[in-house]
Formats: sequence, structure tokens, C-alpha cells
Amino acid sequence: MRTVEYLVVGAGISGLSFANWLRAEATERQRPAPEILVIERDDEPGGYCKTIVQDGFVWDYSGHFFHFAHPDIEAWLRARMPGQEIRTVDKRTFIRFAGADIDFPFQKNIHQLPRQDFIDCLVDLYFRESANPGAARDGDGGADGDAPGPDGATGAGSFQDMLYARFGKSIAEKFLIPYNEKLYACDLDTLDRDAMGRFFPHADVADIVANMRRPDNRSYNASFTYPRGGAIQYIRALLADLPDDMVAYGERLESIDLRRRVAHTSGGEIRFGRLVTSAPFPVTLSMSGLDHDPSAFSWNKVLVFNLGFDRKGATEPHWMYFPERDVSFYRVGWYDNIMGADRMSLYVEIGAARDQVIDVDKARARVLADLERCGVVEAGPGGHRLESWHSVTLDPAYVHITEASRAAHSQLTATLNAAGVYPVGRYGGWTYCSIEDNMLETRALAGRFGPLL
Repeated sequence: MRTVEYLVVGAGISGLSFANWLRAEATERQRPAPEILVIERDDEPGGYCKTIVQDGFVWDYSGHFFHFAHPDIEAWLRARMPGQEIRTVDKRTFIRFAGADIDFPFQKNIHQLPRQDFIDCLVDLYFRESANPGAARDGDGGADGDAPGPDGATGAGSFQDMLYARFGKSIAEKFLIPYNEKLYACDLDTLDRDAMGRFFPHADVADIVANMRRPDNRSYNASFTYPRGGAIQYIRALLADLPDDMVAYGERLESIDLRRRVAHTSGGEIRFGRLVTSAPFPVTLSMSGLDHDPSAFSWNKVLVFNLGFDRKGATEPHWMYFPERDVSFYRVGWYDNIMGADRMSLYVEIGAARDQVIDVDKARARVLADLERCGVVEAGPGGHRLESWHSVTLDPAYVHITEASRAAHSQLTATLNAAGVYPVGRYGGWTYCSIEDNMLETRALAGRFGPLL
């Protein structure tokens, strides 16, 4: 039986970051390098940060753009990417509404809507308190999501309740509800009111009115970086300082014996001191044999099409949101506008329920038709010609953060931690977070651990 101090499950951003931070922590404390083994079920690293290079196009599994709030982390990664061109891009994003493009976020740019839609949104926003007793007043709660809910209780109510209470009927029903229903592929009444946390673009009446005169659409990802070689370049940066034999590819975790601290994998048994895993939380629970209610955890999946065309299309957007229910996708992104390429290169995202059976060929035909109908792709003789395409289904994609999932995750994580098992990342943490958040989380975790032997 193999024995390691630290067993890391998953060679994606979270797992590889943790291995790096743990080795750096040992160096800083002048201790011997800890014994770490990273197991990865795939034959290559990256998780959802894999990159496809095909017919001269560079695509990720989906749009993975890094938004660095911590310059030290960005500098650390860049130092391990010699020779790689990295672009810093000031984001330009739009919403397709009633055949026109308005700036994102919707709630701060209602003045750009057709006149009657603008009036509806403004009136419903102003009178939202009378329509929703107990709704948040201007300044209450802000972006922290702790404003009184529709029932008057702080933090109470669903995600949909929050949308109505904060923005009124028209803003909610013209964009926020239909778009997020397409993204999450579920009833928004089932989600926690703070399901998107700091990533939801909150705005009060003063923000919205002020934006009519002096546009200010800044957000947490107002600028981002992207390497010419795709998101996999960040994974290669995380591998740069790790010994080659530290990562075992093609080795799948099958079960965890919490009492004995033994992991059963496709390669045999591994005794561990601590196990850090980025696997989806319900998977870790099942592998550990912990008693739990599976219905507490739900999620959607996302079908992503990467499409390469023979020439350019629109030159301004980096990505665009599509709330219309008769359009199959909820978001389209332009890699060519990010990288300054001369052929249109798109990623197209479609949300689906986790039990939905997807016919990829049928979905691709629908996507191409919808892209033509929306004017993204020019149809007919002399129009755009599809030169290359690729698809991948992300499952899970967006986790459904609910009151039940929060409570169950907190309780069961404590049980796992007591047995030396630490779930991390978006799926281990069953949360909504950025790629940089995963690096910060694993750095903090590595800093907590002292030597085991």
C-alpha cells in the first residue's frame, strides 16, 4: 500500500494550486518538502480548464477568463509562463434585447431600452416596495445580500424573491428571470437569495438613475487576462514547479475509507494523512459512504459549442447575453475579439437540466440557425462558412445553491474534515466562485496545515 502525507484528487486549478502552495509553505518555514501525490482520472491535466487547438482555432472547454484582484497571484503565474503572450482586455459585454444590444448589466442600463420598456422598468423599480411589501429600500443591504427579503426577514426568501424585491417586476421579468432560468435550468424560486454572492451585479435606484447620465458599468471582471495559447497555459504554469512524478494521470478515485484514512483508486490503495479533493461534493460524499440526503444537492449541465468561421463577424463584443426564451443559448463569446484574430471564433453555451438527454447534432443545427436569426452569423451566399467545431458537456456546470445545500454542506464538511478530508473549489465547496478564488482558498488551506510526520 502506498502512503503519502497529502493525497490531492484532481489536477485542475484547485488541486495543482494546493500542491504549489503546500510546497511553498514548507520552503518558507524551512521544512522538508511534504510528500504529495496528485491523482487525476483523465490522461491530461486541467479539469474544465482544458484547451482545444483545432484547424488554427484555440478554444477552451468554455470561456475561462482570469480576473485577478490579487496582483501577487497574477505575477506568480506569469513568471511561470515565459514567452506566452498574455492579453489584458477591458471587457465589452452586451445584452440582446428586442433585436437591439444594450450594455450589461441590464438593471443599470434600462434607459437604453425601447421607450415603453424603459418606462415599465423605471415605474416598477420605483414602486417595487408597494408591489413587494418588505422589499429592500435604497441602500439597504447593498451587494452583500443581507437586505430584508419580501417577508421582511433578513436573508429570507428565494433568488427570485430577491430579484422582484430589489428591481421590481419589469426588470426581473424582462431579463433577470428569463436569463438566469436559461443559465441554471431550474426554477429560481428553489435557489437561495444569495446564490450568486458577490458576482451578482446589484444596483440601487441611485446607481441606476446616475448611470443614465454618466455610464459606470464596472464589475468584478471589468478587465481580464487571457493567454494566446488558451486557459491551459495557466495549468502549465501551475505544473512548472512540480516534479513530474507528483501527478498520476489516468488514476481514478473509487472510494474513501474515512476511519482508516485509505483511498481506494483504480491504481490500488493509498494511505493518506490528509486528502484534498476538488471532486463534486456529492461524489465525495458517496465515495466516503457518508449518510446524506442526495436531494439537498442539485445542479445543471451546460453544453458548449466552439465554432470557427471563415471570417470576422461583429468586432466589438467579448461576450453577449441572450434572455429570449426562443433562443437556444444564453451566452455567446467571441474569442477572436479577445485575441485580435481575423476569423470569427465563438463559444456558445446552452443550459440543461442534469437529467436532460442532449442530442448534440440537433442542438448544433439549432444553434447555427439561432446565430443566423440573431445576426451573429451572416446567412446565405457570401455569408459565414463554418470551418471547424467542437462540443463538450460540462456536468456539473452551475451548482444550485439552496438553503438545504448550505446546511448540508456545512454539516458534512465538518465530518469530512475530522477524518482528514478537505473538499475545495467550486464543486468541492458547492458554491459560486472565480478561478482566482480557488487559488486563494487553497493557499489559505495550505497555510493552516503543519507537518504531519
